[in-house]
Amino acid sequence: MNKYLYPVFVILAAACTCSAVTSKIIRHKTFDDFSKGKLQDTIISSRGTISLAAASQVLAQDFNDVWSINSIACKDDDSVYIGTSPNGRIYKYKDGKTVCIYPPDLGKSEKKQLKEPNEPNEPNDPNKPHKIAVRKHIANEHVFKLAFDSHGNLLAAISGANCRLIRYDGKKFETVFEPNKTSYIFAIALDKAGNVFLGTGPKGHIWRLDNKCRNPQLVYTCQDKNIMCLIVGKDGFLYAGTDTRGLVYKINLENKTASILYDSGQNEITDLLFGSDGFLYAAATSYKSIKAQLKGGPEPTRPLILGKPEAPEEKEADDSAEAKEEGLSLKTANSPHDSLPPPSPVPPELERGRPAGSESHIYRIDPNGFVIDIFSETAVFFTMYMQKDQILLGTGNKAQMFAVNPKTETDTMIYEDKISSQITDIKKFGNDVVFATANPPKLIKLKSAFAPTGDFQSALIDAGQPAQWGKLQIEADIPANTKISVSARTGNVDDINDPTFSSWTQPVKITEPVGLAVPPGRFLQYKLILDGTNTAAPVIREVAVAYVIPNLAPRVTDITVGKAEKNASPGTRKIDFKAEDENGDKLIYQIDFRKKGRTGWIKLIDDLEKTSFDWDTKTVEDGIYELKVTASDKPSNPITSALTGSRISEPLTIDNTPPAIEKHELKITGHSAVLTLTVTDEFSIISAFSYTVDSNADWISVLPDDNVFDTITENFTIKLQDLKPGQHVLAIQTSDAEGNIRYKTFEIDIK
Repeated sequence: MNKYLYPVFVILAAACTCSAVTSKIIRHKTFDDFSKGKLQDTIISSRGTISLAAASQVLAQDFNDVWSINSIACKDDDSVYIGTSPNGRIYKYKDGKTVCIYPPDLGKSEKKQLKEPNEPNEPNDPNKPHKIAVRKHIANEHVFKLAFDSHGNLLAAISGANCRLIRYDGKKFETVFEPNKTSYIFAIALDKAGNVFLGTGPKGHIWRLDNKCRNPQLVYTCQDKNIMCLIVGKDGFLYAGTDTRGLVYKINLENKTASILYDSGQNEITDLLFGSDGFLYAAATSYKSIKAQLKGGPEPTRPLILGKPEAPEEKEADDSAEAKEEGLSLKTANSPHDSLPPPSPVPPELERGRPAGSESHIYRIDPNGFVIDIFSETAVFFTMYMQKDQILLGTGNKAQMFAVNPKTETDTMIYEDKISSQITDIKKFGNDVVFATANPPKLIKLKSAFAPTGDFQSALIDAGQPAQWGKLQIEADIPANTKISVSARTGNVDDINDPTFSSWTQPVKITEPVGLAVPPGRFLQYKLILDGTNTAAPVIREVAVAYVIPNLAPRVTDITVGKAEKNASPGTRKIDFKAEDENGDKLIYQIDFRKKGRTGWIKLIDDLEKTSFDWDTKTVEDGIYELKVTASDKPSNPITSALTGSRISEPLTIDNTPPAIEKHELKITGHSAVLTLTVTDEFSIISAFSYTVDSNADWISVLPDDNVFDTITENFTIKLQDLKPGQHVLAIQTSDAEGNIRYKTFEIDIK
């Protein structure tokens, strides 16, 4: 595709004279960014690109009592054979008509064998069962696998109480093999000679029949219960995938021995596939992924891809006038600050055989057993199909189909069914592919052509405040005869379905940055409409939207007052506060104080640039005070438009006066002395009291008479005994909660 570079620059919807009012840019450019939006006939790749999905067409969906299509087989005449559950029916689709071919039409003599089903047969509404007659011998039977033998006859594996392999030559069905002690046939594979291999359960048997479905031989019995899938390699070995332990077996058909090619650590190998590169691909599903899907499960998460393999060479862009007429290549403008967080690192390689969590995996296995995990998703993996260089993967329980390219390490969700729960089988259908779903069952054709049109609706973009939205720009390749248009709307509530949102704007074709022309609002949602041709579609790699928020007043969010550091002078308090500004303005601060009960404020400091200040409270009298911190965005705005915001602190006590000894009494009796005294403080509780005799270096702590320091007045008693005759000095020290200390001495004369 010829393309040219169209430079794009962000231009705000309205010029602003306030230097503080600057634009912010929201960028969407990763899978996680886009996956929160809503897709309609569009797809998102793992590298975060949006493009049109392949066109799809429902071929058949009226299957009466069928819950699940398990397997499909396509012939060159565009007929599709369909194996179903739970009543073992086989249908044939051709030219828009679907006919049940198995069991054969009921004859008059067989009508007595009909019975009404004991359980509801409607998968979508169990309260409204269809009353459909079913043969007794096929009730609760399943057709898990269909295939064609080397002669073009249809082979159908019937599972149930009477497990068997039947063959259809276009006229009649016949039973060709009934394996012993077997309830299920899950897999059918053919080798070059036309020999037929069957994978069964619950005994883990693998059977071989010749190209005429005769001479059955038990090839191998494994310890696992069920053989879920089989494939014959070009090397002549048979490869099998099992459940319970999730093993891939490599079986030597000549000597009937086997080795474990890979232990996935998952519970089940659901499908095996040889790629065009010669590698074996194994789809492994854990029971955790099944539970997660059945519960609704977590949203799929993808690590950001930090690198990529070398891609095939592309032709250089042609900037000639001719090229400009054929297509567009739009680029988003660079900005100094990206609003996205830095990319998270890619998780390390999973340890062999020990995958974690509830994800299922596709493993690439080389002939020596070396394994690479190429894709994982929180989903149940059912089936794989190789289309050119990419693997089409059918999953549940959201009925999603992924296209996984092992060479480029990219993956894309190319289809998601709005009604069905599982995609169970995928087959080639002419130049297209056809796939089957379950719950409810449908047969759908996925065309090789693009859908003619589709759209992507973003999740809500939150500006945090009512904002003026500017222009939207995209980075995209737009081939000739295709286009991308944009529509948008705004609102002020975080609910995408709220009726107060503005109407969608008229779609505008994007050839340059597009003004969104939406009313101011906190939330924006944009819609990109992609129009393509059968062979070409636009590809969007990035979307950028700019907005501005009018100047908003700063907010002081927190004020704390504590003691200053140890080397500060006594009475110094440390004032710390926090402030924020929605516009990101530079702020300056003013601190005022007042004694509680007064109305006027006294300025302590202004034009403060830091969010902390040391206050020497010895310059004010003791008492209870309040502080007011005011933040101003004046440094970033003209004086006429600068705004302020304030907060008042909780009341704080300024107490620089030590406790007072209100009264005391000293009694001397013989060689003993008892000192009782009352200590009081105006604002702070008494927190400590101790004494020493005759300047002894060891101070002795004393509790109040009530044993608790808890009030501004406390009574103390000091008892001294065995004092020697002569003069003694009793020194006491007491302090309040602010650390103010009072010292006093008493003289004692022992006769």
